[in-house]
Amino acid sequence: MAQVFLFISPHFPETYYRFVRALKERGFITLGIGSAAYYEIPSELKNCIDEYYALQDMEDIENEKIAVEYFINKYGHIDWLESNNDFWLERDAELRELYNIPNGPRPKELALARHKSMMMPIFESAGISIAPWTLVNTLDNLKKFASKVGYPIFIKPDVGVGAVDNHKIYSEEELEEFFNNKNEQEVYIAEQYVPGDLCSFDGISNSKGEVIFSTTHEFNIGISEIVADQTKDLFYYTNLDDDPKLVEAGTKAVKAFNAKNRFFHCEFFRLTSSVKGLGKKGDYVALEINLRPAGGYTPDLINYANSCSCYDIYADSIAYDENREDMSKTKYFAACASRRDSNEYVYSDEDLRYKYYFHLHFSGEYPEVYRGDMGDRFFMAKFVDIKEVMDFKDYVTKKK
Repeated sequence: MAQVFLFISPHFPETYYRFVRALKERGFITLGIGSAAYYEIPSELKNCIDEYYALQDMEDIENEKIAVEYFINKYGHIDWLESNNDFWLERDAELRELYNIPNGPRPKELALARHKSMMMPIFESAGISIAPWTLVNTLDNLKKFASKVGYPIFIKPDVGVGAVDNHKIYSEEELEEFFNNKNEQEVYIAEQYVPGDLCSFDGISNSKGEVIFSTTHEFNIGISEIVADQTKDLFYYTNLDDDPKLVEAGTKAVKAFNAKNRFFHCEFFRLTSSVKGLGKKGDYVALEINLRPAGGYTPDLINYANSCSCYDIYADSIAYDENREDMSKTKYFAACASRRDSNEYVYSDEDLRYKYYFHLHFSGEYPEVYRGDMGDRFFMAKFVDIKEVMDFKDYVTKKK
C-alpha cells in the first residue's frame, strides 16, 4: 500500500514542487496544504500532487487541523508530514504529535535544533568547538560575561529566523543600550564574538542519522551583516573540494542531533586567527544547525554543483533509506550572487547575462520574504576553477 506524504506549503519556494514530484515518482500519495489558491500554484505542482487543500489563513493551526483531518478521513493514516521550510518547522512538529504521524521530529525533539541554548551542549558533547555563551537575564550577568570574554560580543534571539534582531556589541555603553531597549517578550543568547569565515555543511540523512549526501558552502559575509547593512550583497558558492575537517564536524553534528531522513544545514565559522579556548586558525566553531535545506534556491545551486538532484536524493531517503543518485558525474563550483534594487552596479543585468551566457543556470527575483537576508535578485552560475568564481563575484557585485 502506498505511503501518504503531506507536504506543507509545497508551492513555496517555487522550486519545491520538485520534492513533490520526486516523491510521486517513487509511488507516494502526495498531498499538499498551502496558502495559495489552487489556480495560483504552478502547473508543475498540479501535475504531481494528488490533492491540494488551499487555506486562506495558515497561521491559525485550527485551519490546518481541519485540512489534515480531511486528508486522514479520505486517505487514511498519514506517514509523513513535512514543509522543509524554516517558517513552518515548529508547526510541522506540532501536527505530527497531534495526529501521531510517525516520521519526523516531535516538538521536544525539534526544540533541540531550534533553541541555540539547547544546541550548544549537544555540539559540545559531540566534540565540536563552540563559543562561550550565556542566556541574557540580568544586566549584571551580561556585563560579567562581556568582561570575561571581551568585546565585541554577539547577542541574538535564542530562537530566530535569519538574522532578525541580531546585535554586535562593542562596549558597555552599547550593552546597556541594548538591554534597556530589548524586546521583553524575547529570550536572547549572548556569545563571544568569533573571528571567522562563514561556511556550511549541507546534505541529507537516512533513518539512522547517517549522512547519505553532503556538500559545503562558503559565504562572503554573514547574514547578520547583510541584514544590518542593506547595501551589502550576498555571495556564496558550493565547493568543488570539501574540507575534510568541515565534513567531519558536520557529520558529527548531524548524528548528535539525531537528524533522521532530513535535509540539514549546519553553519560553522572557520577561524581566521587562533583564539584561545576555541582553536587554531582554520579550525571550525559551530554556529547552529537547521533541520531543513539552506534558504532561498540553494537546493538548486547544490544540484548545479554536483550534477545531481538533491530533490531526488531526499525522496530516495524517504522511500528507500539510501541515496540512489549517480554521484560519479562531474562536479563544479556553483556560485550564487545577489543584487539589491537600491544599489547601482557598474555592469547591468543584461551585461551580466551576456558575459556569463554559458555559465548561468538560474536567475530571477527573490520572493519578498527572502530579500532582507539575501537581496532582491540572484544569479546562479557554475565554473571549473575558483578564480572564475571570484571573477564572477567581482563582476556581479561591483558598484558604481
